Formats: sequence, C-alpha cells, structure tokens
Amino acid sequence: MPPTGPRAVLSAAPPWTYFIGSAVFHYLGPAFAVLLFARLAPLGVAGLRIWSAALVFALWRRPWRTLARLDAEGRRSIIAWAAVLAAMNVCFYLAIARVPLATVAAIEFLPVIVLAAIGARTVRNLVALVTAVGGVYVLTGIQLAGDPLGLVFAFANAALFAAYIVLAHRTARRSRGVSGIDGLAAAMLVACVFVAPVGVWQAAPAVLDPVTLAAGIGVGICSSVIPYVCDQLAMARIARSTYALLVALLPATATVIGILVLRQLPSLAEVAGVGLVVLSVALHREPPAEATLPQEGKTECDT
Repeated sequence: MPPTGPRAVLSAAPPWTYFIGSAVFHYLGPAFAVLLFARLAPLGVAGLRIWSAALVFALWRRPWRTLARLDAEGRRSIIAWAAVLAAMNVCFYLAIARVPLATVAAIEFLPVIVLAAIGARTVRNLVALVTAVGGVYVLTGIQLAGDPLGLVFAFANAALFAAYIVLAHRTARRSRGVSGIDGLAAAMLVACVFVAPVGVWQAAPAVLDPVTLAAGIGVGICSSVIPYVCDQLAMARIARSTYALLVALLPATATVIGILVLRQLPSLAEVAGVGLVVLSVALHREPPAEATLPQEGKTECDT
C-alpha cells in the first residue's frame, strides 16, 4: 500500500509547487510588514520577524539538538547562514521602507540570475542575462532620484539573497547529515543573536502593544517560516540553477502583491521593466551538466 498522510502528499507534489508557495509568502509577509511600519520601526519589525520564526522552529524542530551533533565545520556553515539571514532581513526591511516592493524584488533577483547564467556559456543565456539587466535598469532608474539609500539597502539585500540561496541549497541536500529544515531551524536560532544589537530597542514598543506584537509574529511566520520551509522542500529536489531561474519570477509576484495589499500601482515603465525580467527567465536554458541527479529528485520531504 502506498504511503498516505501529509508526508506522502508533500513528497508527491512537484517541486515547482513549493516555489509557488515560497513566492507568494516571500512578499506577502513583507507587504504586511510595510503596513506595520506605522506602529514599529523597520529594524524592530526585522527583529520580531526573526525571533518569532526562531520560536516556531524551536518548538517544531528543537534546533539545539542539530547544533549539538554538528562538527566544527558544520557549525561554521550554520553560523554563516545565520549571519546572512540576519543581515538580509535587516537590509530588506530598510529597503522596502524607502523603495516600492516591486522594485526591491527586481533588484533582489539580479545576482541570482547571474548565479544561474554564469556557468552557461551560450548566446541564448547571454541574451537572457542582458535582458534581465535591462529590466532591472528600467526599474531602478525610475527610483534613483527618490531615495538612493533605499537602493543601497536593496542591492545589499540582493547580494545577501544570492548567498542565502547558495547556503540554503547546500544544506537542503542534507550536507553533513543534517536535513535542510533542521539546518534552517538552527540557522534561524543563531540569527536571533545577530539581529539583537540592531533590533531589540526598536522592537521594545511591541512588548506593550499586543496588536503590534501579534502582527509581528504573523509577519515572521509568513516571511521566515512558510517560505523558507518551502525553499528547502524545493531545493532538495531541483538544481540550484533551476531554482535561481524561478526566483526571477518574484518581481511579478511582488508587483501583484504591491497592488493588492499596498495599493502601489506600477507605472508603464515599471511594468516594462518587470516584463523584461520575466522574459529573461523564458529565454534562459539550464545547461545539462547542472541538471538534478535522479536520486536527488527522489529526496523525501522532511516534515
């Protein structure tokens, strides 16, 4: 009899379905965070996001057990991942507090598309890369006169997001005997320490405001639990370059969410920029050498 239950359903689902879940929550949570900025400073929201996510993972995965059984090299990898998570979240919130969400999303994926294309020396992939750069240029060129500091944070977040994909994908393939979700839980626990110096004081007002505190916890679950778990489930079954190409669809997701939640209507130029970004994904082709190995495609979901 074939296995049944949530584990069987997750194992049978196509990898791209996990990415869809990740994409929706990747910007749905931050969209709500922008609304929360009226009650709490961006760094306070970033702190609440990481701490609430770490609490969920602590109750679910007991990450201290993972840290205890890792060797020194494994712990260094987790610490590096944690530092990237903390810095990425801080830069992301400082960016979306100053720049429209869709623009931050387009900038965010640029190093990722480079990561996907750099190993493929074909004319088609070169055209895809140039198209992506053109799309991001159109988007960022519109905002450049508005808030340069916001763009600085957006580009810093983009570089950190590429590092997140590299580190998360490495752990998703059960590096050093640690499952991807357990590694994520351990990294999120350590990230609490990294974000504390910049987030504690700005998050303090939430302690006396139950509504703000509950909203911050909701942002953490929507932004750092659901999408990151979906990332791990997807990365365990698809190649890094394939995942990186899927990430290029995030600007379109961010634009739709920005319209529905934040009422940030894009201009014609911004729509054109996002269109170029999405077109670059359609043009790119993954080289056969980077395809996912058959046995990797059968990796069981860790729930």
